Parts: sequence; C-alpha cells; structure tokens
Amino acid sequence: MKPLITALPYGATQLEQFRALTLFAESSDTVQAARQMVRSTLEEWALGALVDDAELCVSELVGNVIHHAFPDDCLAVPGAPRRIDVTLRKWPKWLFLGVTDEDSSPPMFPLGEAFSPELVGDLPEAVLPDTGRGLMIVQQLTDGLWWSLEGLGGKTVFCRFDLVDRDLDGRT
Repeated sequence: MKPLITALPYGATQLEQFRALTLFAESSDTVQAARQMVRSTLEEWALGALVDDAELCVSELVGNVIHHAFPDDCLAVPGAPRRIDVTLRKWPKWLFLGVTDEDSSPPMFPLGEAFSPELVGDLPEAVLPDTGRGLMIVQQLTDGLWWSLEGLGGKTVFCRFDLVDRDLDGRT
C-alpha cells in the first residue's frame, strides 16, 4: 500500500504520509495484524526507533476495543463483526496513531496515581486499579494522548509521537 500523495508544487517534497487498515474485533489475529501494519509502515517511513513503542501502543488500543467496546445502537448490526480502524499519519514533526471503534463511550483514562510510587512495588497486583493500565502505558510512551467522538457514532483514540530530535531510523 502506497502513502497518500497529494499534488505539490514543482520541487516540493511530500509533507504527509498516511496508512490505514480496517480490522474486525472477532478475528483471532486482529492485534497481530495491527502490530504488523505499524511495524512495516514505520520501517518504510524510516521511523525504526518508534517501532517498539508504537507496536505496544497499538496493541493496547486495539486490545481495549476487543475487550471493552460495544457498538452504539445506531452502528450495531446483529451478528456483524465489530469494526476497528487503525490509522498512521506522519507529518514532518509528528506521527499520529489513531484507533477508531464503534463505541462512543469515553475511554477509561487513568485519573492519576492511585498509590504512592514507592508503595506500588510492595502491593500485590490484585489491589492495583483494574482499568486504565493499558492507557497509562500508552500515555507514558507517547507525547500526547486524547480521544474524539466520530460524527455518526463511535470514537477515535489518538496518540502522538514527536519526531523532532529523535534518532528516527533506530540506528545508534
């Protein structure tokens, strides 16, 4: 799949690159397919340094859809698979990863530290918060995390990776 190329003035360089993939929550390889799309796209775009973090982020976001998202009434079709759209958009200074689902419910972002960081290591996992851990990981790995409602229902969770001052090809 080739990046989106828009008409540019003579001598100008391409400013934006775009890649999209539609998946279904009920498929057994949904997360794996999302990770592979992210890996191959970032390697093609010479963003090898971001592959591991972006793969983990897409895994968490797609996993959240699989386990927590249920289509809005206006989008629900009995017996139909739940749609997940994964998008990557690269601009000269940023990389945006978006995961769109059919559920307008807000994602459960972490509300802050539930425990002092010094205590977390001594607490059994059973007392740590049950929700928001995946988004907490995404929040730590990215430079921005937010969500937006879609016009006809559903939502998109976005994360941003700043590209300025990064070793983008992953070589040291």
